[in-house]
Amino acid sequence: MKTRELVIQASTSLRSNLLRSWLTTMGVAVGVFSIIAVMTALQAIDQSVATGLSSLGANTFEIQKYPATFFGGHGRNRFINRPDITYDEGLAFKRLMQGKAKNIGLKISQSGNQAIYENRSTNPDVTLFGADENFAVANGFDIDTGRNLIENDILYSRNVIIIGHEIRNTLFPNGENPVGKSIRMNGEVYRIIGVFIKKGAAFGQSQDNLAAIPITRYIDHIDLKRSISITVEAASSKEYQATIDQSTGSMRVARGLAIREDNDFEFRTNESLVESFRDFQKTISIGAFIISFMALITAGVGIMNIMLVSVTERTREIGIRKSIGAPATSILRQFLLEALFLSLTGGLIGIILGIGAGNLVAMAFNLPPLIPWLWIVISIAVCSAIGVSFGIFPAYKAAGLNPVEALRSR
Repeated sequence: MKTRELVIQASTSLRSNLLRSWLTTMGVAVGVFSIIAVMTALQAIDQSVATGLSSLGANTFEIQKYPATFFGGHGRNRFINRPDITYDEGLAFKRLMQGKAKNIGLKISQSGNQAIYENRSTNPDVTLFGADENFAVANGFDIDTGRNLIENDILYSRNVIIIGHEIRNTLFPNGENPVGKSIRMNGEVYRIIGVFIKKGAAFGQSQDNLAAIPITRYIDHIDLKRSISITVEAASSKEYQATIDQSTGSMRVARGLAIREDNDFEFRTNESLVESFRDFQKTISIGAFIISFMALITAGVGIMNIMLVSVTERTREIGIRKSIGAPATSILRQFLLEALFLSLTGGLIGIILGIGAGNLVAMAFNLPPLIPWLWIVISIAVCSAIGVSFGIFPAYKAAGLNPVEALRSR
């Protein structure tokens, strides 16, 4: 029998029990859906990592109180009980590192702020930075309109502010130049001196929904007790590691640590962020694969069960076909095709739903949508293997039926 005829017969047999066929495919669909959805979301996040790292600037690292990824749990108290990095310690660090780094910026931040101009206001989710004159350069921000903070702004704790592109569009939607205008935030009035150039999103977070004021004004008027972060830009990639080593010694001196005392600060580097994300991605991927594999094995058992039932129901049909000369190989191939169709149909449904769900997660975090081609190919191959592996026994059973005994069955 030709392959085309086998395909037609197999599809006709499956359509004759449509509900049962669809229910059988759902088991495969669930297994494939879970792996495709997770991998789509993870790959979308992975694509944003490079963008997110660029927010640190080239050859740049940060010194802060907590590790780059701090989720609590084991050792949580060790980090929480550390003393905050104070502004005075930051200034001492800058003096010690003078001439050893290209740029050193001090910053402190707080989320959940709202900016107001006349009768317009932003959502209460603006991140407000207290920053020095090196904040923009060290953190990869450029000025679109106006000017950057200068030393006198910091020295005299001026009530000036630089706003992000998103705040500009919200408060000044008609193209009005915001420089020189005054806005209110946290009960304080600030005069806009500049607008940061648009940067887009990184790690699902907008880099344009922020504002920066002099760090001295932030400490005096908003929050004195919050730990600061220090952003250090090395002179070149060759001097990057040497700058980290020098920063370690300078920070220990600035913090007044004795020789035998451990560091009570952390470095946030591009490499640490990538490593943390890769470890997280690997753990999630392994977990998703194990769960999906178990679901697919269970679905394969379901396919075998349904195919065995089908063999029993179609015993007389098989007997008639054999009695008129149908070879056992054509019956074997037809039942294998039916099992393969069930598995691949479920796999395709799972792939489509998984891509949709994964990209919905990505879009919710402002990440670019994508199609995980590698995992699609892997899923199709696994579904094909499941269909053949669990369909081979029912197919052999059907092909091995004695035509005389089959025709006697009811």
